[in-house]
Amino acid sequence: MRKWLFTSESVTEGHPDKIADQISDAVLDAIMEKDPNGRVACETLVTTGLVFVAGEITTSCYIEIPQIVRETIRHIGYVEPEHGFAYRTCGVSTSIQSQSPDIALGVDRGGAGDQGMMFGYASHETPELMPLPIMLAHQLAQRLAQVRKQRVVDYLRPDGKTQVTVEYHDGHVARVEAIIVSAHHKVGIPLSRIRADMKRLVIEPVIPKQWLNRRTNIFVNPTGRFEVGGPMGDTGLTGRKIVMDTYGGIIGHGGGAFSGKDPTKVDRSAAYMARYIAKNLVAAGVVDRCEIQLAYAIGVAEPVSIMINTYGTGKLSDQQIVKLVRELFDLTPLGIIRTLKLRRPIYLKTAAYGHFGRSDDGFTWEELDRVNDIKRAARNR
Repeated sequence: MRKWLFTSESVTEGHPDKIADQISDAVLDAIMEKDPNGRVACETLVTTGLVFVAGEITTSCYIEIPQIVRETIRHIGYVEPEHGFAYRTCGVSTSIQSQSPDIALGVDRGGAGDQGMMFGYASHETPELMPLPIMLAHQLAQRLAQVRKQRVVDYLRPDGKTQVTVEYHDGHVARVEAIIVSAHHKVGIPLSRIRADMKRLVIEPVIPKQWLNRRTNIFVNPTGRFEVGGPMGDTGLTGRKIVMDTYGGIIGHGGGAFSGKDPTKVDRSAAYMARYIAKNLVAAGVVDRCEIQLAYAIGVAEPVSIMINTYGTGKLSDQQIVKLVRELFDLTPLGIIRTLKLRRPIYLKTAAYGHFGRSDDGFTWEELDRVNDIKRAARNR
């Protein structure tokens, strides 16, 4: 029997990098709501007392970026100066210019907004057809935030990190090897209290008991203290948590980050499409596990290459599945936008706790509406 360990991590919405992602996507949503054809590439940097928003935006509407920034930070939970970063008092600087006319040349004729390669993945490992380590890590992070927001305990602050290591036996989940929860907290809270609370209120409600045993290692605030957090403790940048945004490192990652990019950027839209295709292929029973790579040239509509890896689980050959995908799915940027209905203000909620494996309204790339089409096409091979 072959055994191995695999680890994925997540963070709460109060982590500096996720603050940056949420601000970038809040700016994008504000434009999508008024101008669905707007071109947006919005990057954010957050540090102690300062938010800097920069990028290339071409739109017919006006939005008040400082107001969007402050409201996003308030919603996350940085409301008091004692947090070291607060929505009322932080400075907001902006540097925005229009989209490069050279890039616009290709996008205007329906081509990709950039070159690059994007990956999608699905497997039968969880009900969401996602890898288990990243799903558990996200669930722990969401639960940590919930405990804070509902004031189940009164000492938590917005920042936080989680990590889960899963042991596999011959490709099947056997147990959880390790769990890490780092919880941002007020000054002077005893570590013993934090560790007991996090185990009882965060870990036990999330991790199924059958995957825990005496050999499972649980670490809560391993350094012993997490009083300095958020942008006061660590500078945050848009796009720096792209592995946890996707599949937790279980497959390759290419292209760029997602947040702050309108759907003409295939960095985002083609990654969503690749997940959509992979998930429907697995749900249709054509494969048990599937990784897809799509690659594009800037200004060119059709992908320059499609790669499908079924890890030997395909009912058809990988080459036959590639042909099936080309026949059933419109993989041009405009085709992806139409298929997934991407010209809508749906992006802010994607900016924390993962872009995939979620049932939230607007996550069209998680729908299983092509299963029957795939089954019919597979039968005819």
